[in-house]
Amino acid sequence: MAAWLGFLGYYHCLAAVSLSLVIVLVHGDIHSFNIGHEVKKNQVNNSDFFQGSWVFDNSSNPLYDSPSCPFIGGGFDCQKNGRPDKNYLKYRWQPNGCELPGFNGTDFLEKYRSKKILFVGDSLSNNMWRSLICMLHSAVPNSNYTFGSQGLLSTFSLPDYGVSVNWLKNGFLIDMAYEKIGKVLKLDSISTGNQWLGVDVLIFNSYHWWTHSGRLQTWDYFQFGNKTVKEMDHMEAYKIGMTTWANWIDKNMDPSKTRVFFQGVAAAHLNAKEWNDPNHKDCREQTEPVKGSTYPGPGVPGEAILKSVLSKMTKPAYLLDITLLTQLRKDGHPSIYAGGSPNFIDCSHWCLAGVPDTWNQLLYAALLQK
Repeated sequence: MAAWLGFLGYYHCLAAVSLSLVIVLVHGDIHSFNIGHEVKKNQVNNSDFFQGSWVFDNSSNPLYDSPSCPFIGGGFDCQKNGRPDKNYLKYRWQPNGCELPGFNGTDFLEKYRSKKILFVGDSLSNNMWRSLICMLHSAVPNSNYTFGSQGLLSTFSLPDYGVSVNWLKNGFLIDMAYEKIGKVLKLDSISTGNQWLGVDVLIFNSYHWWTHSGRLQTWDYFQFGNKTVKEMDHMEAYKIGMTTWANWIDKNMDPSKTRVFFQGVAAAHLNAKEWNDPNHKDCREQTEPVKGSTYPGPGVPGEAILKSVLSKMTKPAYLLDITLLTQLRKDGHPSIYAGGSPNFIDCSHWCLAGVPDTWNQLLYAALLQK
């Protein structure tokens, strides 16, 4: 009965989302760490999946723990790297007004038996990919798997189910060419999109690389049409680049064969003044989320740009709108526990287990849709 009510709650919330978020076609989210989390009938009412707050739940446990998952990678394995606190693993996302069913890894694998799932994006895409394969491995720990990488492609498969879940590193989604003048970011060109074809589920991500400058910047010039410039507004470049990507999807993707998602813009926590903390500089020593459902700091510029681009697509990608729920999780980053030098502070990526598991619960809920 609880499971049935859970699915009723899911579809009820879904109807509310489709009415309230008309900017883009945003689908799904699921935010209970416990697979058997009960959904009561009186909790099922109008809700926006992506508006809510993080609730401490001592009975809530991650779907996997880091020692049991061999795929986490050094930079995300905060417990292995010495993080002393564990309460950040006890928070679950609570959307306003309803409960949602928990992630069911075996159900996921049965529904996507013999299917191909591909993440395409930067290291935050990698963060989400590693989270998902840990969640799936945990659901079927005795199943054989393959795991490896070649060039920019990292692969994971469960042969017993015929499922592959891969990650293709591509931080801009558009072309970057190596020319005589240097590395040129071609804002209106995609020549590698053939790598995205023949896949059942695509989850794209692009934002953080566009914000880089100085020594972190990975390109020398922007090119758009016949114009090549050394510098331009990075958010204007992002808008042009994402429009190029959106046009490519509209032209080349068949929604009846491939589900296309966009991971959304994840927040970084580089300035503690944003959440009114005078005693800290950034995400270091943060052990709990921002309380409530409103982030006191500024918005993320890329969020509005991405939503605007997606709203104009003729074959809209489903936005996993993770901006607010990541803004509130100042405690979820590796911080000084990223496994690097003592001076390396990571306030952009996320501990695993941790916040990206909720992104994948959002993805799972969206995939439940027909």
